[in-house]
Amino acid sequence: MADDERTGPPPSGDAVPVATPVRGGRPLTIGQVCKLLGSEFPDISISKIRYLEEQKLLTPRRTSGGYRLFTTEDVERLRTILRLQRDEFLPLRVIRQELAAGRGQDAPRVGGAPEPDGEPAAHRAGPITLRGGGTAVHTVEQLCDDTRATPALVKELRDFGVIQGTTRDGAIVFDDDEREIVRAAVELSRYGVGGRHLRVLRSSADREGALLEQLLGPALRSRSQERRTEAVEALETLAATTMRLKHLLLVRDLRRLVP
Repeated sequence: MADDERTGPPPSGDAVPVATPVRGGRPLTIGQVCKLLGSEFPDISISKIRYLEEQKLLTPRRTSGGYRLFTTEDVERLRTILRLQRDEFLPLRVIRQELAAGRGQDAPRVGGAPEPDGEPAAHRAGPITLRGGGTAVHTVEQLCDDTRATPALVKELRDFGVIQGTTRDGAIVFDDDEREIVRAAVELSRYGVGGRHLRVLRSSADREGALLEQLLGPALRSRSQERRTEAVEALETLAATTMRLKHLLLVRDLRRLVP
């Protein structure tokens, strides 16, 4: 049996010294790690952990006999990687960047608990996926039923260019993205925010989109499928980072208003 397929400790010749300074106990073999994380990640496997190591996302130490040994920190790092893949659908390249930046080293917090960098989880921008968008369409009536918007609000949002809609079979319909925009507008309308106010946000989004297009437009239009794929991944990363920066700037400015 190959060394990594074992679920128990290494042979006696490779036993881990009890004095090994590992937080929370002695190191684990790759098989033990699979068992430990199996309930949370049913698709975890020895081959998957090996692959993550090949991609330089994990660096467990080796015994003289070639056994991989995982410390508590290694296991927590692996748990973070698996959660970022499962919950946020991040590619490995982006996960590597997140880990290198010192973010997400521990299990995701809930309830607004602080992240390692001191920022509450609720303040962190989520991932952006630009591929495979929803194709569902919604009429004005369906949009209003789903979001509790009034037809007058939908018209106002269209008049100010916040949403656009498309014409299909003589009727105006909206996609899933615009439905979510309307849903957010309904929440803001409770505070007196109307379409004319949201036009400022629309203009800001247009400028940011133009900037990102300027940076990545040539690669996105490349004849190379590989280059286009890489450009889309970069665009998703830049969009998420831009949102995070804009959020932080807004929070900084608004804190000046709080006594």
